[in-house]
Amino acid sequence: MTVRDKLTAIFADVTRRNPGEDEFHQAVREVLDSVAPALQKHPEYADAKIIERICEPERQIIFRVPWEDDRGEVHINRGFRVEFNSALGPYKGGLRFHPSVYLGIVKFLGFEQLFKNALTGMPIGGGKGGSDFDPKGRSDREVMRFCQSFMTELYRHIGEYTDVPAGDIGVGGREIGYLFGQYKRITNRYESGVLTGKGLSYGGAQVRREATGYGAVFFAEEMLHAAGDSFDGKRVVVSGSGNVAIYAIEKIHQLGGTVVACSDSSGYILDDQGIDVALLKDLKEVRRARIDAYVQARPHARFNAGRPVWEVPCQVALPCATQNEIGATDAAALIKGGCVMVVEGANMPTSPEAIRAFAAAGVRFAPGKAANAGGVAASALEMQQNASRDSWTFTHSEQRLREIMRDIHDRCHATAEEYGMPGDYVAGANIDGFRRVAEAMLAHGLI
Repeated sequence: MTVRDKLTAIFADVTRRNPGEDEFHQAVREVLDSVAPALQKHPEYADAKIIERICEPERQIIFRVPWEDDRGEVHINRGFRVEFNSALGPYKGGLRFHPSVYLGIVKFLGFEQLFKNALTGMPIGGGKGGSDFDPKGRSDREVMRFCQSFMTELYRHIGEYTDVPAGDIGVGGREIGYLFGQYKRITNRYESGVLTGKGLSYGGAQVRREATGYGAVFFAEEMLHAAGDSFDGKRVVVSGSGNVAIYAIEKIHQLGGTVVACSDSSGYILDDQGIDVALLKDLKEVRRARIDAYVQARPHARFNAGRPVWEVPCQVALPCATQNEIGATDAAALIKGGCVMVVEGANMPTSPEAIRAFAAAGVRFAPGKAANAGGVAASALEMQQNASRDSWTFTHSEQRLREIMRDIHDRCHATAEEYGMPGDYVAGANIDGFRRVAEAMLAHGLI
């Protein structure tokens, strides 16, 4: 049986053992499509069943989360924590609070997180968690009660040397604060390293909020440099208007590019003068308003309801919203609009069909497991500071983030060339991340 045949059989077994989990299947398929050359070069990985072991989480936790709203009505949500792999260090990965969350979403995110964390070169394993709770439209007190109930179960499974959650969609500084407060209350320990993304007043780190967006832009900057180019004068489109998108836009403008469009679930805004970052922050971080409110302050801008932001012509695109937001039709629109580079700020926002279309058109493409690793890299830096009871400046933290993203880019680029696929950042990221995890697993024996 050839290596390709073995990988096909492994994927068939993954789909059989995890029925109905389409996002997880997609994430596994993308990695398996890339790692055949690594298995051919290292037959010991196949002998030790590394692929089969990586595709099976070490632990999957599902629990009930009862809470009471402001009217006294009781609600029941479902909580998840999938501790995927600890070969490189304690499980590390965010919590997502969104109605779409189910086990398949959490497993896909945890699987991606494993390789992303490996690419950072930091001593952290992969995990992910969350709940189908929707914080939108809920009062601060309702969110607090939910977070306290969620942590009342989760606390027994986490710790700075075991599993270190952070934020993701629907989990920002407010939620992390409530979660940390409940953990401290239950355990009677001020264990700063148990959560990352904390506020600066109680153990948080500079640049953590900005890190995923900044990191994606730093990665994009390195891709442009590798092609003898820069952001200067580039017209850019960014999807989303949450934490990742806001700070990606901010850094692009600092590097000389102009972001002309961003979006939320209701549609997108087009501002040919460049998105006003201060206004966007006020709308989304302070007022928690919808994106259409932007045009009230910037009447020359246009709001396009229910339309995909990818129809806006651009040279560089950063999908920073959610999984599978760029399909084949969107990819065709981007290519027609002159896009030459796509860099994923979100987790798996590009469908396999779209990735193939970009490759056929010669559009440079960076997968999220490499390009959006800035968030977890900054989380690992926060863990370092917590462990040493230290606090770094914004400038120092941003410089460390930039160095990590440059190193990730260079290793993905070099690995792709090593395996005869120059310029293929998907293959470079998957193979390099896989090799790092595989070598640690071999060293630990059959566990």
